[in-house]
Amino acid sequence: MERRVNARPRLVVVGGDAAGMSAASQARRARGGEDLEILAFERGRHTSYSACGIPYLVGGTVANPDDLVARDPATFARDFDIEVRTGTEVTAVDLERRCVTARGPDGTVATERYDQLMIATGAVPLRPELPGADAEGVFGVQTLDDGIALRAFLDDARPETAVVVGAGYIGLEMAEALVQRGVRVDLVDAGPEPMGTLDPDMGAEVREALVGMGVRVRLGERVTGLRTEGGRVRGVATDRGEYPAGVVVLGMGVRPNSDLARAAGLRIGPTGGIAVDARMRASAPGVYAAGDCVETFHRVSREPVAIALGTHANKQGRVAGTNIGGGYARFGGVLGTAITKVCGLEVARTGLNEAEAERAGFAFTTSVLRSTTRAGYYPGAKWMTVKLLAERRTGRLLGGQIVGWENAGKRIDVLATALWNGMAVEDVAGMDLGYAPPFSPVWDPVLIAARKLAEAAPEPRAG
Repeated sequence: MERRVNARPRLVVVGGDAAGMSAASQARRARGGEDLEILAFERGRHTSYSACGIPYLVGGTVANPDDLVARDPATFARDFDIEVRTGTEVTAVDLERRCVTARGPDGTVATERYDQLMIATGAVPLRPELPGADAEGVFGVQTLDDGIALRAFLDDARPETAVVVGAGYIGLEMAEALVQRGVRVDLVDAGPEPMGTLDPDMGAEVREALVGMGVRVRLGERVTGLRTEGGRVRGVATDRGEYPAGVVVLGMGVRPNSDLARAAGLRIGPTGGIAVDARMRASAPGVYAAGDCVETFHRVSREPVAIALGTHANKQGRVAGTNIGGGYARFGGVLGTAITKVCGLEVARTGLNEAEAERAGFAFTTSVLRSTTRAGYYPGAKWMTVKLLAERRTGRLLGGQIVGWENAGKRIDVLATALWNGMAVEDVAGMDLGYAPPFSPVWDPVLIAARKLAEAAPEPRAG
Protein backbone atom coordinates (compact mmCIF):
# COMPACT_ATOMS: atom_id res chain seq x y z
CA MET A 1 0.00 0.00 0.00
CA GLU A 2 1.38 3.37 -1.00
CA ARG A 3 0.68 6.47 1.00
CA ARG A 4 -0.99 9.32 -0.78
CA VAL A 5 1.24 12.34 -1.32
CA ASN A 6 0.15 15.40 0.68
CA ALA A 7 -2.75 13.44 2.22
CA ARG A 8 -4.33 14.86 5.34
CA PRO A 9 -3.35 13.13 8.58
CA ARG A 10 -5.95 10.45 9.28
CA LEU A 11 -7.37 9.10 12.50
CA VAL A 12 -8.96 5.67 12.18
CA VAL A 13 -11.34 4.63 14.95
CA VAL A 14 -12.22 0.96 15.48
CA GLY A 15 -15.51 0.82 17.37
CA GLY A 16 -18.34 3.34 17.08
CA ASP A 17 -19.78 3.45 20.57
CA ALA A 18 -18.90 5.33 23.77
CA ALA A 19 -15.10 5.34 23.86
CA GLY A 20 -14.47 5.42 20.12
CA MET A 21 -16.84 8.20 19.21
CA SER A 22 -15.99 10.24 22.33
CA ALA A 23 -12.38 10.15 21.18
CA ALA A 24 -13.31 11.02 17.60
CA SER A 25 -15.52 13.93 18.66
CA GLN A 26 -12.93 15.32 21.06
CA ALA A 27 -10.20 15.08 18.45
CA ARG A 28 -12.42 16.91 15.98
CA ARG A 29 -13.03 19.74 18.45
CA ALA A 30 -9.27 20.24 18.62
CA ARG A 31 -8.49 19.76 14.93
CA GLY A 32 -10.73 20.81 12.05
CA GLY A 33 -11.54 18.74 9.01
CA GLU A 34 -8.85 20.43 6.92
CA ASP A 35 -6.24 19.33 9.47
CA LEU A 36 -7.44 15.83 10.40
CA GLU A 37 -9.48 13.26 8.50
CA ILE A 38 -11.46 10.93 10.78
CA LEU A 39 -12.74 7.55 9.64
CA ALA A 40 -14.61 5.27 12.08
CA PHE A 41 -15.60 1.63 11.67
CA GLU A 42 -18.50 0.03 13.55
CA ARG A 43 -19.46 -3.58 12.95
CA GLY A 44 -23.00 -3.05 14.21
CA ARG A 45 -25.76 -0.83 12.88
CA HIS A 46 -25.71 1.85 15.58
CA THR A 47 -23.23 4.39 16.92
CA SER A 48 -23.00 6.20 20.26
CA TYR A 49 -25.87 4.41 21.97
CA SER A 50 -26.55 3.73 25.62
CA ALA A 51 -25.91 0.05 26.24
CA CYS A 52 -26.96 0.65 29.85
CA GLY A 53 -30.43 1.54 28.60
CA ILE A 54 -31.03 -1.79 26.82
CA PRO A 55 -32.82 -3.51 29.75
CA TYR A 56 -35.20 -0.54 29.99
CA LEU A 57 -35.92 -0.80 26.27
CA VAL A 58 -36.72 -4.48 26.71
CA GLY A 59 -38.94 -3.81 29.73
CA GLY A 60 -40.84 -1.01 28.00
CA THR A 61 -39.65 1.89 30.17
CA VAL A 62 -37.91 3.26 27.05
CA ALA A 63 -40.33 3.21 24.13
CA ASN A 64 -38.12 3.62 21.08
CA PRO A 65 -34.64 2.22 20.29
CA ASP A 66 -33.71 5.57 18.74
CA ASP A 67 -34.13 7.15 22.18
CA LEU A 68 -30.95 5.34 23.23
CA VAL A 69 -28.87 6.69 20.32
CA ALA A 70 -27.03 9.90 21.14
CA ARG A 71 -25.65 10.50 17.63
CA ASP A 72 -26.16 8.50 14.46
CA PRO A 73 -23.69 8.29 11.53
CA ALA A 74 -25.51 11.03 9.64
CA THR A 75 -25.09 13.39 12.60
CA PHE A 76 -21.38 12.64 12.83
CA ALA A 77 -20.97 13.31 9.12
CA ARG A 78 -23.00 16.55 9.14
CA ASP A 79 -21.92 18.13 12.43
CA PHE A 80 -18.45 16.68 12.99
CA ASP A 81 -17.11 15.83 9.54
CA ILE A 82 -16.51 12.26 10.73
CA GLU A 83 -17.12 9.39 8.30
CA VAL A 84 -18.64 6.34 9.99
CA ARG A 85 -18.92 3.03 8.19
CA THR A 86 -21.43 0.82 9.98
CA GLY A 87 -21.77 -2.90 9.37
CA THR A 88 -18.03 -2.92 8.81
CA GLU A 89 -15.65 -5.00 10.92
CA VAL A 90 -11.94 -4.35 11.21
CA THR A 91 -10.33 -7.77 10.94
CA ALA A 92 -6.62 -6.89 11.15
CA VAL A 93 -4.25 -4.10 12.13
CA ASP A 94 -0.77 -3.77 10.60
CA LEU A 95 1.26 -1.68 13.03
CA GLU A 96 4.34 -1.53 10.81
CA ARG A 97 2.50 -0.35 7.68
CA ARG A 98 0.00 1.69 9.71
CA CYS A 99 -3.11 0.32 8.08
CA VAL A 100 -6.23 -1.65 8.96
CA THR A 101 -8.13 -4.27 7.00
CA ALA A 102 -11.91 -4.02 7.13
CA ARG A 103 -14.73 -6.19 5.81
CA GLY A 104 -17.88 -4.33 4.74
CA PRO A 105 -21.52 -5.44 4.94
CA ASP A 106 -21.34 -6.86 1.41
CA GLY A 107 -18.22 -8.86 2.21
CA THR A 108 -15.89 -6.49 0.39
CA VAL A 109 -12.46 -6.25 2.02
CA ALA A 110 -10.57 -2.94 1.99
CA THR A 111 -7.30 -1.68 3.44
CA GLU A 112 -7.21 1.82 4.94
CA ARG A 113 -4.17 3.76 6.10
CA TYR A 114 -3.95 5.59 9.40
CA ASP A 115 -1.61 8.08 11.01
CA GLN A 116 -3.25 7.65 14.41
CA LEU A 117 -5.35 4.69 15.48
CA MET A 118 -8.00 4.54 18.17
CA ILE A 119 -9.02 1.04 19.30
CA ALA A 120 -12.36 0.89 21.10
CA THR A 121 -13.53 -2.67 20.50
CA GLY A 122 -15.43 -2.94 23.78
CA ALA A 123 -16.10 -6.22 25.54
CA VAL A 124 -17.37 -9.62 24.51
CA PRO A 125 -19.83 -11.67 26.56
CA LEU A 126 -18.75 -14.74 28.46
CA ARG A 127 -20.58 -17.54 26.70
CA PRO A 128 -19.67 -21.08 27.73
CA GLU A 129 -20.49 -23.66 25.10
CA LEU A 130 -23.86 -25.08 26.10
CA PRO A 131 -25.96 -27.60 24.21
CA GLY A 132 -28.94 -25.75 22.72
CA ALA A 133 -27.46 -22.27 23.11
CA ASP A 134 -28.10 -21.51 19.43
CA ALA A 135 -31.83 -22.25 19.67
CA GLU A 136 -34.54 -19.70 18.95
CA GLY A 137 -35.45 -17.77 22.08
CA VAL A 138 -31.91 -17.59 23.53
CA PHE A 139 -30.54 -14.05 23.77
CA GLY A 140 -27.58 -12.05 24.97
CA VAL A 141 -27.92 -8.32 25.59
CA GLN A 142 -24.52 -7.00 24.56
CA THR A 143 -25.59 -4.61 21.78
CA LEU A 144 -28.56 -2.44 20.91
CA ASP A 145 -29.41 -4.89 18.11
CA ASP A 146 -29.56 -7.64 20.77
CA GLY A 147 -32.04 -5.61 22.80
CA ILE A 148 -34.20 -4.84 19.77
CA ALA A 149 -34.29 -8.53 18.84
CA LEU A 150 -35.21 -9.62 22.36
CA ARG A 151 -38.02 -7.08 22.64
CA ALA A 152 -39.42 -8.15 19.28
CA PHE A 153 -39.35 -11.79 20.40
CA LEU A 154 -41.19 -10.96 23.62
CA ASP A 155 -43.80 -9.01 21.67
CA ASP A 156 -44.36 -11.80 19.16
CA ALA A 157 -43.93 -15.01 21.16
CA ARG A 158 -45.28 -13.70 24.50
CA PRO A 159 -43.49 -16.32 26.62
CA GLU A 160 -44.88 -17.03 30.06
CA THR A 161 -41.61 -18.23 31.59
CA ALA A 162 -38.02 -17.03 31.42
CA VAL A 163 -34.65 -18.08 32.77
CA VAL A 164 -31.97 -15.43 33.28
CA VAL A 165 -28.51 -16.95 33.58
CA GLY A 166 -26.21 -14.77 35.66
CA ALA A 167 -27.12 -12.64 38.67
CA GLY A 168 -24.84 -9.66 38.11
CA TYR A 169 -25.86 -6.19 36.98
CA ILE A 170 -27.22 -7.29 33.60
CA GLY A 171 -28.96 -10.32 35.07
CA LEU A 172 -30.78 -8.27 37.70
CA GLU A 173 -31.77 -5.59 35.21
CA MET A 174 -33.06 -8.17 32.74
CA ALA A 175 -34.97 -9.95 35.50
CA GLU A 176 -36.66 -6.65 36.29
CA ALA A 177 -37.47 -6.06 32.61
CA LEU A 178 -39.09 -9.48 32.29
CA VAL A 179 -41.04 -9.12 35.55
CA GLN A 180 -42.38 -5.80 34.27
CA ARG A 181 -43.64 -7.63 31.20
CA GLY A 182 -45.49 -10.17 33.30
CA VAL A 183 -43.09 -13.06 32.70
CA ARG A 184 -42.34 -15.56 35.48
CA VAL A 185 -38.58 -15.47 36.03
CA ASP A 186 -36.04 -17.99 37.32
CA LEU A 187 -32.67 -16.36 38.02
CA VAL A 188 -29.80 -18.87 37.95
CA ASP A 189 -26.25 -18.19 39.15
CA ALA A 190 -23.35 -20.37 40.24
CA GLY A 191 -22.41 -18.04 43.09
CA PRO A 192 -23.60 -18.20 46.70
CA GLU A 193 -25.54 -14.92 46.43
CA PRO A 194 -26.58 -12.55 43.63
CA MET A 195 -24.34 -9.61 42.77
CA GLY A 196 -20.90 -11.13 43.18
CA THR A 197 -19.34 -7.64 43.32
CA LEU A 198 -20.99 -7.25 46.73
CA ASP A 199 -20.04 -9.11 49.89
CA PRO A 200 -22.26 -12.15 50.50
CA ASP A 201 -24.06 -10.56 53.44
CA MET A 202 -25.14 -7.66 51.22
CA GLY A 203 -25.94 -10.00 48.35
CA ALA A 204 -28.25 -11.89 50.71
CA GLU A 205 -30.35 -8.74 51.11
CA VAL A 206 -30.64 -8.50 47.33
CA ARG A 207 -31.76 -12.14 47.20
CA GLU A 208 -34.43 -11.63 49.84
CA ALA A 209 -35.82 -8.65 47.95
CA LEU A 210 -35.82 -10.57 44.65
CA VAL A 211 -37.74 -13.43 46.21
CA GLY A 212 -40.21 -10.93 47.62
CA MET A 213 -40.80 -9.64 44.10
CA GLY A 214 -41.65 -13.10 42.83
CA VAL A 215 -38.31 -13.93 41.19
CA ARG A 216 -37.29 -17.53 41.83
CA VAL A 217 -33.60 -17.29 42.70
CA ARG A 218 -31.53 -20.43 42.01
CA LEU A 219 -28.07 -20.03 43.52
CA GLY A 220 -25.08 -22.38 43.55
CA GLU A 221 -26.30 -23.96 40.31
CA ARG A 222 -24.36 -24.36 37.08
CA VAL A 223 -26.16 -24.45 33.76
CA THR A 224 -25.38 -27.67 31.88
CA GLY A 225 -27.53 -27.21 28.78
CA LEU A 226 -30.72 -25.90 27.22
CA ARG A 227 -33.65 -28.14 26.33
CA THR A 228 -35.10 -27.45 22.91
CA GLU A 229 -38.05 -28.60 20.82
CA GLY A 230 -38.23 -27.93 17.11
CA GLY A 231 -35.25 -25.59 17.30
CA ARG A 232 -36.82 -23.47 20.03
CA VAL A 233 -35.76 -23.26 23.67
CA ARG A 234 -38.10 -24.87 26.20
CA GLY A 235 -36.05 -25.19 29.35
CA VAL A 236 -32.72 -24.72 31.10
CA ALA A 237 -30.96 -27.66 32.74
CA THR A 238 -28.62 -27.18 35.69
CA ASP A 239 -26.65 -29.56 37.84
CA ARG A 240 -29.64 -29.57 40.21
CA GLY A 241 -32.67 -29.67 37.96
CA GLU A 242 -34.47 -28.14 35.01
CA TYR A 243 -36.57 -24.97 34.73
CA PRO A 244 -39.12 -24.18 32.02
CA ALA A 245 -38.20 -21.32 29.72
CA GLY A 246 -40.01 -19.73 26.83
CA VAL A 247 -37.07 -17.32 26.62
CA VAL A 248 -33.53 -17.42 27.99
CA VAL A 249 -31.32 -14.40 28.64
CA LEU A 250 -27.58 -14.98 29.09
CA GLY A 251 -25.93 -12.41 31.33
CA MET A 252 -22.79 -14.09 32.64
CA GLY A 253 -20.48 -11.11 32.36
CA VAL A 254 -17.95 -9.93 29.80
CA ARG A 255 -14.22 -9.87 29.09
CA PRO A 256 -12.17 -7.21 27.27
CA ASN A 257 -12.40 -7.61 23.49
CA SER A 258 -8.65 -7.37 22.98
CA ASP A 259 -8.30 -10.08 20.33
CA LEU A 260 -7.69 -7.62 17.47
CA ALA A 261 -5.04 -5.77 19.48
CA ARG A 262 -3.39 -8.99 20.61
CA ALA A 263 -3.17 -10.28 17.02
CA ALA A 264 -1.61 -6.99 15.95
CA GLY A 265 1.12 -7.35 18.56
CA LEU A 266 0.01 -4.73 21.08
CA ARG A 267 0.80 -5.41 24.72
CA ILE A 268 -2.02 -7.05 26.68
CA GLY A 269 -2.14 -6.71 30.45
CA PRO A 270 -2.73 -9.40 33.10
CA THR A 271 -6.49 -8.76 33.11
CA GLY A 272 -6.74 -9.50 29.40
CA GLY A 273 -7.29 -5.85 28.55
CA ILE A 274 -5.10 -3.74 26.28
CA ALA A 275 -2.29 -2.15 28.29
CA VAL A 276 -2.37 1.65 28.09
CA ASP A 277 -0.74 4.52 29.95
CA ALA A 278 -2.59 7.35 31.66
CA ARG A 279 -2.91 9.19 28.34
CA MET A 280 -4.60 6.08 26.86
CA ARG A 281 -1.61 5.34 24.62
CA ALA A 282 -1.07 1.69 23.72
CA SER A 283 2.31 0.04 23.18
CA ALA A 284 2.83 1.14 19.55
CA PRO A 285 3.44 4.68 18.23
CA GLY A 286 0.28 6.55 17.30
CA VAL A 287 -2.05 3.91 18.76
CA TYR A 288 -4.58 4.68 21.48
CA ALA A 289 -7.18 2.48 23.16
CA ALA A 290 -10.04 3.12 25.55
CA GLY A 291 -13.21 1.65 26.96
CA ASP A 292 -14.12 -1.91 27.90
CA CYS A 293 -11.24 -3.35 25.83
CA VAL A 294 -8.50 -1.82 28.01
CA GLU A 295 -7.25 -2.31 31.52
CA THR A 296 -6.72 0.56 33.88
CA PHE A 297 -5.60 0.91 37.49
CA HIS A 298 -7.69 0.87 40.62
CA ARG A 299 -7.16 3.93 42.79
CA VAL A 300 -7.54 1.96 46.05
CA SER A 301 -5.87 -1.40 45.36
CA ARG A 302 -3.37 0.20 42.92
CA GLU A 303 -3.71 -2.94 40.81
CA PRO A 304 -4.68 -3.31 37.14
CA VAL A 305 -8.38 -3.96 36.58
CA ALA A 306 -10.74 -4.36 33.66
CA ILE A 307 -14.18 -3.00 34.55
CA ALA A 308 -16.77 -2.61 31.81
CA LEU A 309 -18.69 0.60 32.54
CA GLY A 310 -19.91 3.32 30.21
CA THR A 311 -18.73 6.03 32.60
CA HIS A 312 -15.14 4.83 32.26
CA ALA A 313 -15.43 4.43 28.49
CA ASN A 314 -16.65 7.97 27.91
CA LYS A 315 -13.99 9.52 30.15
CA GLN A 316 -11.20 7.45 28.65
CA GLY A 317 -12.36 8.26 25.13
CA ARG A 318 -12.32 11.96 25.91
CA VAL A 319 -8.78 11.69 27.31
CA ALA A 320 -7.60 9.83 24.22
CA GLY A 321 -9.27 12.33 21.90
CA THR A 322 -7.68 15.27 23.70
CA ASN A 323 -4.23 13.76 23.27
CA ILE A 324 -4.88 12.77 19.66
CA GLY A 325 -5.93 16.35 19.01
CA GLY A 326 -2.63 17.69 20.30
CA GLY A 327 -3.67 18.54 23.84
CA TYR A 328 -2.73 16.94 27.13
CA ALA A 329 -4.99 14.85 29.35
CA ARG A 330 -4.61 11.93 31.75
CA PHE A 331 -7.09 9.36 33.00
CA GLY A 332 -7.09 9.18 36.78
CA GLY A 333 -8.06 5.54 37.30
CA VAL A 334 -11.22 3.92 38.60
CA LEU A 335 -13.00 2.94 41.78
CA GLY A 336 -15.49 0.55 40.20
CA THR A 337 -18.42 2.69 41.31
CA ALA A 338 -21.63 1.17 39.99
CA ILE A 339 -25.35 1.27 40.69
CA THR A 340 -28.38 -0.64 39.48
CA LYS A 341 -31.91 -1.44 40.55
CA VAL A 342 -34.39 -4.26 40.30
CA CYS A 343 -38.07 -3.44 40.76
CA GLY A 344 -37.27 -0.48 43.00
CA LEU A 345 -34.50 -2.10 45.05
CA GLU A 346 -31.31 -0.08 44.57
CA VAL A 347 -27.89 -1.72 44.70
CA ALA A 348 -24.63 0.22 44.63
CA ARG A 349 -20.95 -0.26 45.39
CA THR A 350 -17.62 1.53 45.15
CA GLY A 351 -14.02 0.73 45.99
CA LEU A 352 -13.12 -2.71 47.35
CA ASN A 353 -15.29 -5.44 48.83
CA GLU A 354 -13.90 -7.79 51.50
CA ALA A 355 -12.47 -10.36 49.08
CA GLU A 356 -10.81 -7.65 46.99
CA ALA A 357 -9.36 -5.94 50.06
CA GLU A 358 -7.87 -9.23 51.26
CA ARG A 359 -6.35 -9.94 47.83
CA ALA A 360 -4.81 -6.46 47.85
CA GLY A 361 -3.18 -7.16 51.22
CA PHE A 362 -5.15 -4.78 53.42
CA ALA A 363 -5.88 -5.37 57.09
CA PHE A 364 -9.35 -3.95 57.45
CA THR A 365 -12.47 -3.69 59.51
CA THR A 366 -16.10 -3.27 58.51
CA SER A 367 -19.32 -1.72 59.71
CA VAL A 368 -22.86 -2.57 58.63
CA LEU A 369 -25.75 -0.26 59.37
CA ARG A 370 -29.43 -0.77 58.67
CA SER A 371 -31.38 2.48 58.70
CA THR A 372 -34.15 4.32 56.87
CA THR A 373 -34.08 6.39 53.71
CA ARG A 374 -36.01 9.23 55.37
CA ALA A 375 -36.71 10.37 58.88
CA GLY A 376 -38.50 7.46 60.54
CA TYR A 377 -41.60 9.50 61.26
CA TYR A 378 -41.91 10.85 57.73
CA PRO A 379 -44.39 8.93 55.54
CA GLY A 380 -42.84 6.56 53.03
CA ALA A 381 -39.61 5.85 54.89
CA LYS A 382 -38.07 2.54 53.78
CA TRP A 383 -35.06 0.50 54.83
CA MET A 384 -31.53 0.70 53.51
CA THR A 385 -28.29 -1.01 54.51
CA VAL A 386 -24.83 0.57 54.30
CA LYS A 387 -21.61 -1.42 54.59
CA LEU A 388 -18.19 0.24 54.79
CA LEU A 389 -14.64 -1.08 54.82
CA ALA A 390 -11.67 0.81 56.26
CA GLU A 391 -7.98 0.07 56.64
CA ARG A 392 -6.93 -0.78 60.19
CA ARG A 393 -4.90 1.81 62.08
CA THR A 394 -5.03 4.46 59.33
CA GLY A 395 -8.84 4.43 59.16
CA ARG A 396 -8.70 5.09 55.41
CA LEU A 397 -11.93 4.24 53.65
CA LEU A 398 -11.48 1.26 51.31
CA GLY A 399 -14.96 0.65 49.96
CA GLY A 400 -18.68 0.90 50.43
CA GLN A 401 -21.86 -0.95 49.49
CA ILE A 402 -25.49 0.13 49.71
CA VAL A 403 -28.68 -1.90 49.29
CA GLY A 404 -32.07 -0.29 49.84
CA TRP A 405 -35.11 1.48 48.52
CA GLU A 406 -36.06 4.94 47.33
CA ASN A 407 -32.93 6.97 46.59
CA ALA A 408 -30.69 4.86 48.80
CA GLY A 409 -28.31 3.96 46.00
CA LYS A 410 -27.09 7.38 44.89
CA ARG A 411 -25.60 7.91 48.34
CA ILE A 412 -22.78 5.78 46.93
CA ASP A 413 -21.51 8.96 45.26
CA VAL A 414 -20.66 10.42 48.69
CA LEU A 415 -18.50 7.38 49.38
CA ALA A 416 -16.95 7.45 45.90
CA THR A 417 -15.96 11.10 46.43
CA ALA A 418 -14.39 10.24 49.77
CA LEU A 419 -12.52 7.31 48.22
CA TRP A 420 -11.29 9.41 45.29
CA ASN A 421 -9.73 11.83 47.76
CA GLY A 422 -8.29 9.21 50.11
CA MET A 423 -10.40 10.24 53.10
CA ALA A 424 -10.46 8.47 56.45
CA VAL A 425 -13.79 7.29 57.84
CA GLU A 426 -13.44 9.74 60.72
CA ASP A 427 -13.48 12.57 58.18
CA VAL A 428 -16.40 11.00 56.32
CA ALA A 429 -18.37 10.86 59.57
CA GLY A 430 -17.98 14.63 59.94
CA MET A 431 -19.02 15.61 56.41
CA ASP A 432 -21.68 18.29 56.05
CA LEU A 433 -24.42 16.47 54.12
CA GLY A 434 -27.83 17.85 53.30
CA TYR A 435 -30.74 17.04 55.62
CA ALA A 436 -34.48 17.35 55.61
CA PRO A 437 -36.98 14.72 56.84
CA PRO A 438 -38.19 13.77 53.31
CA PHE A 439 -34.62 12.89 52.29
CA SER A 440 -32.82 11.31 55.24
CA PRO A 441 -32.69 10.94 59.01
CA VAL A 442 -30.95 13.80 60.78
CA TRP A 443 -27.86 11.58 60.85
CA ASP A 444 -27.57 10.21 57.33
CA PRO A 445 -26.92 6.43 57.26
CA VAL A 446 -23.59 7.04 55.50
CA LEU A 447 -22.44 9.24 58.37
CA ILE A 448 -23.52 6.78 61.05
CA ALA A 449 -21.82 3.85 59.29
CA ALA A 450 -18.62 5.89 59.02
CA ARG A 451 -18.78 6.89 62.67
CA LYS A 452 -19.23 3.26 63.74
CA LEU A 453 -16.25 2.26 61.66
CA ALA A 454 -14.08 5.07 63.03
CA GLU A 455 -14.82 3.83 66.55
CA ALA A 456 -14.03 0.18 65.73
CA ALA A 457 -11.38 -1.71 67.67
CA PRO A 458 -7.84 -1.27 66.29
CA GLU A 459 -6.75 -4.95 66.16
CA PRO A 460 -5.95 -6.05 62.59
CA ARG A 461 -8.29 -8.50 60.95
CA ALA A 462 -6.78 -11.95 60.36
CA GLY A 463 -5.75 -12.62 56.75
